[in-house]
Amino acid sequence: METTRLSGSVEQRLRDLGLTLPSVPTPIAHFVPHRRHGDLVFLAGQICEWNGEVLYRGKIGVEHDLDAGIAAARICALNLLAALKQACGTLDRVSGCLRLGGFVNAVPGYEQVPQVINGASDLIRSVFGACGEHARTAVGVATLPRCAAVEVDAIFAVS
Repeated sequence: METTRLSGSVEQRLRDLGLTLPSVPTPIAHFVPHRRHGDLVFLAGQICEWNGEVLYRGKIGVEHDLDAGIAAARICALNLLAALKQACGTLDRVSGCLRLGGFVNAVPGYEQVPQVINGASDLIRSVFGACGEHARTAVGVATLPRCAAVEVDAIFAVS
């Protein structure tokens, strides 16, 4: 697998962007927040929860508009980074984001599902630069855990 090293400290980049990471959410079912296999870290889906409180509950397109969906996806990405840091000890060990999977609790026919998940993609790219470019899936769903508006999972390469 080809990896590109990120120049500078990811931890410093977070500070420069004014971003803080939440506590890693406690799983509500039978799974772990992360699983490492070799140089890959698989991250369980994270909802738009901030330190135990789901900030965006309900459907995008009814209770929330596109901007709220994007904000919810950003929170999901910050939770992913918190879990990734827990898995690696430091985000400076990350060599790339390989894949994001995004799920949007949306009304049937909602066409802006990919734009909602851009909130997570854009945050990952802003933190990791070119190493944050990734493959992605974005799907609309009927419901999510704890009635969350958005959930995102990920796979990262680490050293």
